[in-house]
Amino acid sequence: MEASGHASSELESSAPLDTVPMRVLRRVFSFPVMLASVLVVLGMLTVRSRFDDPDMWWHLKTGEIIWTTHTIPVTDLFSYTTHHQASVPQEWLAQLSMYAAYKAGGLSGLMLWLCLLTAILLIAGYVLCSFYSGNVKVAFVGAMTIWFFATIGFSIRPQMIGYIFLIFEMLVIHLGRTRNPRWFFWLPVLFSFWINFHGSFFLGLLVAGVYLFSSFFEFRAGSLLATRWDPHRRWTLGLALILSVVALFLNPDGVKQIIYPVNTMLHQPINLGNVEEWKALAVSDPRGAALPAILLCSFLLVIVGRSELYWDELLLMILSTWLAFSHIRLLFVFGILVAPTFSRQLSASWDEYSVEKDHIWPNAVMIAASLLIAVLTFPSARNLEQQVEDQSPVKAVRFIKNSHLSGPMLNDYPFGGYLIWAAPEYPVFMDGRADVYEWAGVLGEFGNWATLQSDPNALLQEYRVGFCLLSNHSPMLHVFPLLKEWKQVYSDNNSVIFVRISPAGHAG
Repeated sequence: MEASGHASSELESSAPLDTVPMRVLRRVFSFPVMLASVLVVLGMLTVRSRFDDPDMWWHLKTGEIIWTTHTIPVTDLFSYTTHHQASVPQEWLAQLSMYAAYKAGGLSGLMLWLCLLTAILLIAGYVLCSFYSGNVKVAFVGAMTIWFFATIGFSIRPQMIGYIFLIFEMLVIHLGRTRNPRWFFWLPVLFSFWINFHGSFFLGLLVAGVYLFSSFFEFRAGSLLATRWDPHRRWTLGLALILSVVALFLNPDGVKQIIYPVNTMLHQPINLGNVEEWKALAVSDPRGAALPAILLCSFLLVIVGRSELYWDELLLMILSTWLAFSHIRLLFVFGILVAPTFSRQLSASWDEYSVEKDHIWPNAVMIAASLLIAVLTFPSARNLEQQVEDQSPVKAVRFIKNSHLSGPMLNDYPFGGYLIWAAPEYPVFMDGRADVYEWAGVLGEFGNWATLQSDPNALLQEYRVGFCLLSNHSPMLHVFPLLKEWKQVYSDNNSVIFVRISPAGHAG
């Protein structure tokens, strides 16, 4: 009787733990959710001081035009040097979302846009690594790998959405390969949006092609393993890819928008050779040192027999490494493509998460603390304005307007985006849309002028420039004092203005 009574009391004491509310609490305040909340805070702390990307402004202006006119521009509207050069609206939907965020909340709305996308990207990467590794603890290491290499590109730019789509694509392919092949039919839906958000859709096609190519192989070479897919699964992926290519035509510029990424890589040598983010990876960059370290760890795990490496993983590793070493901005892609494999290889090195051993209330405290930190560290409107003022020619634009300087204007490359947004009445000479300027032949001219490789007067005369807005780091600052027709009229902590003082009266 005593034993029976003891058992009864145990059942009564454990009954509350099996109630629906407790099961919900276990899910909401679980260890994986707590780790995800840490990623949210990490993302917030990373991007809170990255508000003023130079390209953000022309994206924002384009979004405003789409919003207000209900048309998508397919020619240059902002510069007087390109003569309305045709452009490809490859990011129009992302630009529209950026302006919607700005319209809803001003600069704070844009900052929230960046914070939300950063959180989504890191959490999606964490979920992807969890599926690949089957270990939520190790998946956090994978998410941190994505974060580390993504620090090269966290900014208010359409690429944020493009790389989220890349993670979603890998997740869909993984689910289609390991579970139901019908998951593959989400790919055409994904690509129909992707092409209108960012040109990285082409990379998505390459990644899907690698998986399809690998599915035909069956071999083992030491710890390198290839497993042939069953015909139905392979056929389903192939059909989904065909439908994905068809879905790419759901864009406002047709074939031009589809082949734009190829045009960038093959027919824009000045852009790729001179714009900083397209340059080759430098080993002095901490991410440049970490990349070979990740690869070395991965191959050591294979060599010592702690893990196998699959054929598709090896091909994606080679592809992402080549891209990252070729163009520093594609370190972002390296992290996304390599992190799932790295997580899977480490999965046996750390015991798996156990629901039974989870501690709800410590998790709840950590989650609440993370959310509180995220709220408290969100930059104020004044902080955002200060970031803009530190990086952009805010005071110089005010001087230009108050002094009624007359153009045409020649501006430094980094200032063009802000000028498009803040001073649309002054058409720019140059901005971050390097593709448009290379097609129009202006990028090469400006590059030679800005690096003192051509007669400084020739470009100024060709475009009848009335005043110049230059960065205080521009080499041309040493040249203008030697030019008789030019006079410095303004300077601040980041910009300098010179006006023409010739008898022709170009200056206001």
